[in-house]
Amino acid sequence: MSQLVTGEAVVLQVRIARMPTRALACAIDFTIQCIVIAVLLTSLFGFLIGSASEALGVALVFIVLLLVLIGYRVLMETLTRGRTLGKMMLGLKVVRDDGSSIRFRHALVRNLLWLFVDFAPWFAACPGIVASLMNKQGKRIGDMVAGTVVIRERHQPMASPPLFVPGHLVQWAQSLELSRLSDELANTAREYLARYTELEPTAQVALGDALAFRVGGVTAPSPPVAISSPAFLSAVLAERRRRELARLATQRPAYATNTGPFGPTTPYAPPSPYGAPQPGPFLAPQQVPYSPPPPVAPRPQDAVVNPGGWHAPGSNEPGQSY
Repeated sequence: MSQLVTGEAVVLQVRIARMPTRALACAIDFTIQCIVIAVLLTSLFGFLIGSASEALGVALVFIVLLLVLIGYRVLMETLTRGRTLGKMMLGLKVVRDDGSSIRFRHALVRNLLWLFVDFAPWFAACPGIVASLMNKQGKRIGDMVAGTVVIRERHQPMASPPLFVPGHLVQWAQSLELSRLSDELANTAREYLARYTELEPTAQVALGDALAFRVGGVTAPSPPVAISSPAFLSAVLAERRRRELARLATQRPAYATNTGPFGPTTPYAPPSPYGAPQPGPFLAPQQVPYSPPPPVAPRPQDAVVNPGGWHAPGSNEPGQSY
């Protein structure tokens, strides 16, 4: 495992692709390229032998080799955001040093250096191998210059974070307008909550406040009381999930009401609308959902309120955050 730090100071745990796996992916791509080159040169053979001059023939062969060897990799990595056919088969992907997808310039730089430096015949194809073996992230020279790294994509899916709505905010959650909340933004907030314990303290605050501001801009109304950013995101996602479960319950087929020898006594027992909060980094073990917290006098140091109506993490009033 290795760490990549995003532009928002979020530390991502990724698996770096090492030399043997990358070599196998490169061999698959090179085999495909050789087949394409053979097909193109065969189709041009008659023209090269009959009509073309020697200089033109050499130029055409050079252009074909350059387009296939460089153009194939650049085109595939640009269109698929860091994958070639060989990398797809082995579950590899080229990303930038901050974990984001590569663009055309990154693909062009790393593949030009792949051909003319890393595995160039006049260098005995050694610089790329030596650099990859010595670099802790398995980078060859082209990756170092382009600012990219090859990672393994095949990993276990991330566990879904526990979501809940504090008891005194249930009515507010049920009145939320969520039609403008996109799936992409909701998934980003859910991933932030799932990775909360893996983030640095400064990243927990900064990224949480940024996501809460974005979610608060597409939802209404604002919370009636100040709550922390993670609690606000959890409440919005829990209400969104509750509505989705309710919609699915009304659309279930008629045969779902039948019971069988292994069926439950109650044919359809939906889970609690918002889910029971589990002890974790945001929620104290003794906290119980749906029970209003005891009145707590506001403290002067917690009086800073963000634009969306929530406190920055640090406001840990009972029943308001987890």
